[in-house]
Amino acid sequence: MATARARAVLAAGIAVVALAGILILGVPLDERHTESGPAAPGATRLATPTSVTSSAAEESAAETARAREISALLTRRATALRERDEQAFLASLDPKADPAFRTAQQAMFRNLADVPLAEWRYQVATEPVADVAALSSTERLAAPRVDLVYALAGADQRPTTRPMGYLFVQRAGQWYLRSDTELAELGVDTWRGPWDFGPCVVFRAESGLVISHPSRVATARRLTAELDAAVAAVTEVWGPAWAGTAALWLPETAEEMRALVGPKFSTEGIVAVAVADRVNEADRTARGQRVVFTPGGAEQLSDTALRVVLRHELAHIATRGQTVDGAPKWLLEGFADYVGYRGTTVPMTYAAPALAALVRAEGPPEEFPTDADFHGDTHPLDLAYQLSWSVSSYIVEEYGEPRLLELYREVAALGPAGRPAVDAAIREVLGVPRAELVAGWRDYLRRVFD
Repeated sequence: MATARARAVLAAGIAVVALAGILILGVPLDERHTESGPAAPGATRLATPTSVTSSAAEESAAETARAREISALLTRRATALRERDEQAFLASLDPKADPAFRTAQQAMFRNLADVPLAEWRYQVATEPVADVAALSSTERLAAPRVDLVYALAGADQRPTTRPMGYLFVQRAGQWYLRSDTELAELGVDTWRGPWDFGPCVVFRAESGLVISHPSRVATARRLTAELDAAVAAVTEVWGPAWAGTAALWLPETAEEMRALVGPKFSTEGIVAVAVADRVNEADRTARGQRVVFTPGGAEQLSDTALRVVLRHELAHIATRGQTVDGAPKWLLEGFADYVGYRGTTVPMTYAAPALAALVRAEGPPEEFPTDADFHGDTHPLDLAYQLSWSVSSYIVEEYGEPRLLELYREVAALGPAGRPAVDAAIREVLGVPRAELVAGWRDYLRRVFD
């Protein structure tokens, strides 16, 4: 994520990865049965009542049929959306649904008109996500687990999966989608994309796409013009071991921003954030990666500042598959800032004013910033990222860029392993103990800000 500053050059950024909850893929239909074991000697064996066996079988068959029918309904709905058949899409909705829901669904369908979709479908599981009896309705309702599976053409190599809090109702033997908000009172929410908040304007580049709303078209054009060069710059440092494509989202409101990056995420003082829906540490891949720019944040930046922020966030996109949550932020953020500023003519003395003030007033810090330093208010936050950038810059100057890359890969893979493991990686990669690295970095700061 990148912090906002009302100046020509953005000082530094943070990247926060918001992970979605674990999603169930391809869950098998529930199979219920009763079974009687052999009777113990001298015991009277109790026969399973025929009515119980019959009831269980009927319930299982009903669940299977319901899941099949709802799945067929959502297949028709997805096909209608992909083929731009509005009438067929609206036919999936409950005829007696709240008019506001039908209006919102129609608007969502139209907002998606220009969004290039490589895939859009739904997965349905038989187990419910909520007890619909709690809704106090006399109608026949169902709330099976439903996941949206989608991929943006030109950006996603693999589809991503998002949870949908859908409530269905049966009328005259047919199932319909009744609501995507009623389950919220039971703790089940529906994921919202940019298309749920307004018309989408799409700009394409060779290396990805930018999805905006009409009010942010000017910024979307600026980002589109920078995207290919930014992807190439990240690849030049990190190498080709990443998708080499990206999707940028430009939400219009704080509400939309929180929907895209997480409800608990604070947008105060932030310009951009890199997010992923899901990370598989086993095969080192991430799905649903996006760079999301806060409303109004990017508009305040100079072209140079915007370039730095975009490259910083794309560095997080490129490295996410090889980064385990909990790895030290001084390296994760410092590396991203190094990539962001690499190749620019912006001196650290100008781009890191908080660090410059600290070194000149009090001297260099005794240690690298801790993870806790990345959770302060705006000024300490800026200082934490500027310190991290200076650490990576020093490592490149003293040991070379390949060593910084090697150190990143070693340490990022450790996750929350703790300082001893990180210190061992420093010694193995750089050939010096942590204390010597810190001492050299402190001397570097004195030289830079003298």
